[in-house]
Amino acid sequence: MEDGFMADDTMAYSEIAKSPSFRALVERKKRFLVPITLFFLVFYFLLPVLTSYTTVLNHHAVGAITWGWVYGFAQFVMTWTLCGIYTKQAARFDAEVSAIVAENGK
Repeated sequence: MEDGFMADDTMAYSEIAKSPSFRALVERKKRFLVPITLFFLVFYFLLPVLTSYTTVLNHHAVGAITWGWVYGFAQFVMTWTLCGIYTKQAARFDAEVSAIVAENGK
């Protein structure tokens, strides 16, 4: 045992990584993470692009509040919403990981 790591842990991980259930989990995680990350990046970087190169957000939405302020506030809402969605989904992924590890005898 070196730094809390045992040699058979490497073998156990290699076996688990080859299992169909682990590969399916990795694929599900990828199908969840890639779209949500792309949405976040597009939504986030769209604000500076729209404010720098267009005047679309300069128009009044409600009273003296422009669409730029609405969009900026929406970024906070989007961030908290995505964090909540990710936290719930990560708990499901963690449960699946525990089941896969138990299934492989660790």
